[in-house]
Order: sequence, then C-alpha cells, then structure tokens
Amino acid sequence: MGSLNGKKVCLIGGAGFIGHNMALHLKEHGAEVAIIDGLNVNNLLQLHSDAQNVVNREMYIDFVNQRFKLLRQAGIPLIVEDARNYHKLSMAIESQKPDVVVLLSAVAHANKSNKDPYETFDHSLRTLENALDASKNQVQHFVYFSSSMIYGHFESGMVTEETPCEPLGIYGSLKFSGEKMVKAYHQAFDLPYTIIRPSALYGERCVSRRVGQIFIENAIAGKPITVQGDGDDRLDFTYIQDLIAGIRNVIESPNSINETFNLTYGECRSIAQLADIIKEHFPEITVNYVPKDKLTPDRGTLSVEKAKKLIGYNPQYPLERGFVEYINWYKSLDQAAAGQMAGMA
Repeated sequence: MGSLNGKKVCLIGGAGFIGHNMALHLKEHGAEVAIIDGLNVNNLLQLHSDAQNVVNREMYIDFVNQRFKLLRQAGIPLIVEDARNYHKLSMAIESQKPDVVVLLSAVAHANKSNKDPYETFDHSLRTLENALDASKNQVQHFVYFSSSMIYGHFESGMVTEETPCEPLGIYGSLKFSGEKMVKAYHQAFDLPYTIIRPSALYGERCVSRRVGQIFIENAIAGKPITVQGDGDDRLDFTYIQDLIAGIRNVIESPNSINETFNLTYGECRSIAQLADIIKEHFPEITVNYVPKDKLTPDRGTLSVEKAKKLIGYNPQYPLERGFVEYINWYKSLDQAAAGQMAGMA
C-alpha cells in the first residue's frame, strides 16, 4: 500500500456531499487536496434559486455553508468553475497540477435524471468528457464515480464487478456510458483509471434528498415517512465514512489502477428495516406505502470482495451503526434548524 503524503488530488465536483467529506478525509491523511466546483448541482446556487422548489431550503443552505466552513478550516482551496466549460476547467486543472483527478460532478439522483435527460447529460457526460480530455497526458490516475444503478435488476440478489450491466432509465445508462468513455480514454491515451460503483449513500450534510435523509427529516418534523412498494426492496446502504475510506485505499494502492470496484457496505438491507430503525428512534412516526416507480430496479448486495482483496477495503458501518450515527447527527442540530425544517413543506 502506498501513501497519501504529498500526493496532489483534485476533486471535480468536490464541494458536494461526497466530495467535501472526501476532501476532509484525504487532507487529514496527508494529501494535498483542491476542489473545483460550479456550486450549481445540489449546492449553493440551486438552493438559493427561487426557480427551484427546494424542500427544507434554509436548513440545506446551512448544511452547505457548514461544508464551506469545514473546508476553509482544513485549508482546502475551492476553485469555483463550471466543469461544463472545457477551457476554464482545463486551466483550473493545469493550475493545480494534480497527480489524481476524482470526478464527482454529476446529477446525483436517478428520479431527477429520468425527468430531465438534457440537464443530466449536460452535468454528467459533458463534465466527464471535459475532465477526461483535460486530464489526459497530465495526471497519473483518473477516478470516476459510477453507480450501482448500472447493473439494472439484480437477478440473483447480489452482483459482482463481472455481472453483466443492463441499466434502466437515463441515470443508469449515462453512468454506464461514462464507464465506457473512461475505458476508451485509457485505450486511446493510456490514462490510468479506477471506476467506483457506490450504492445508497447516506451521511452528514447531504442535501440531495436520499431515502434515509428524507426518512429522518420527516420523522424529526413529525411527518409520515413514505415507502415505495411493500418495503421489501433491498439496498446496499453505505455510510459516507466507509466510502471515503475506500477511496483512500483506491488512491494509495497501485492495485486499483485500471480496475472497477463496488465500494459499499457489502450487505443489502430492506427499506422496511431502514424504517424500523427510524421507528426505534421516533416511536410516533407513521409509515405510508405507495406504488414503486417503474424505473427503479430490484437491487440487493454489491459484493465488495474484490476491493477487500486488492486494495484492503474494510467497511465498518452496518446500518445499525452508520444510520444511527446519522440520526444522532440530525438530533444534535440546534432547535432553530429543526424548527426551520418543521415549518417547510
């Protein structure tokens, strides 16, 4: 295993939920980290826009401002540039001269992608194309964030990195095509890469309305939680701290080069089990059931045996630990923030 000490890492889209947590973790472990972000996808500009119907707007703005404060305190520079602008992105990358580029810039929600394909393409494949082209012949390692959605239906309840991919809908298809582009740049320009497939992430200062986040926020506000289907759908819920520790393994280990890894907890759990944890902490909560979206695949466990074997990945947060940490973080917020949330639609 290598070391992060002195390694220069540039996170494109690094002011987001995954990125700011990753930046803080990598910096703490010795890397020189810089962030390039346009602040417009699930971030400050979108949250302030009156053209957007933002649930819990004031609280989410507080979360994003917390991110910025933590990054400043850690001495991590933030370069505000839109990754869709090829020339400005290229200049920003050139100014940092990174060893590693991690591309996080993308629309992060499948439901939004299926409703607005153009914006998803613009903020996902366009930014990927620009980042790849700006990185070729310059960086030692390009890390691309794909998704568990590229697998489509999990036919056997578990997938490995070798499972054939049959994505459903816009989001999964764009992520899969992104993987193909990353491999094509390796073929054409010998750009070393690693592809990451996460699943059902949750954790502090997220504003992208993931299922666990919605459950907690509704519970705190005294509102019902809504489950799609009968609650038996299973996801490989992954706490953000496990994922970012895995990314450190990816950057440190030469065994990650030109490989694809599932980086999840490695054990699926049902939505009903997630709701049960919520009910343990909020006994008065009401659970409503609605039909499942037709573009939501039947998923399950993503095997992490390859990551464990090749790069020493060692997830530590089962749902009973990680999700309780997340609930307790919300409970630790001051009463003003809780009051803001309760007053929002």
